[in-house]
Amino acid sequence: MKAYKILFLVVSILFSTHCESNTKKNNPKSSEVQIQKNAKLSLKELQKYEVAYFASGCFWCVEAIYEDIIGVKEVISGYSGGTENNPTYEQVGRGLTSHAEAVKVYYDPEEVDFETLVKVFFGSHDPTTLNRQGPDRGPQYRSIAFYNNANEKKIIEDYIAQLTKERIYDSPIVTQVEEFVKFYDAEDYHQDYERLNPNNPYIINISIPRYKRFQAKYPELLKKGGH
Repeated sequence: MKAYKILFLVVSILFSTHCESNTKKNNPKSSEVQIQKNAKLSLKELQKYEVAYFASGCFWCVEAIYEDIIGVKEVISGYSGGTENNPTYEQVGRGLTSHAEAVKVYYDPEEVDFETLVKVFFGSHDPTTLNRQGPDRGPQYRSIAFYNNANEKKIIEDYIAQLTKERIYDSPIVTQVEEFVKFYDAEDYHQDYERLNPNNPYIINISIPRYKRFQAKYPELLKKGGH
């Protein structure tokens, strides 16, 4: 019986520290998210900024990091890299689509350039793990750097070449470099998830430590008064 209880505890911990944990369509935080969304920049205001797209594991973690980068005005969690129309979280999370969890980053090019956003991308996750990031496994968590034009593609490829030459990682970089096609916003309750759900086990054990690792490496890129 004691062994059974230990096994049950281990399984419970594993499931509680997964990007899909404790989320429901009727999440009680959704109303708070809606209030926050209403306070953000309007679509008209956002149109004056440039947009970049990245996928590097659970979008709760990725959104939280990019939100705190100097020059970034807004970050939206969503899905990209696949062919299915209007994917849902349940479909993507269960690996039933070809999409990955991704983020849309609105930024002011006068304050931060695309190359810096690429630096943030590679500096905030492990680009050598195929179809996996931390405890999250499956192609929906794969590493993708999207480009909107030839110049952005060159910046990404040159940075990968630099990291490879400098042997920053022990294993080869497996990040996909893909032309951006379509982005689908995730459900409301996923937006600003880390900030609105500080007591979620995944946020405590995975997301916040990931943020702090990035913070230790690149404090100069972060806004004052962030995490």
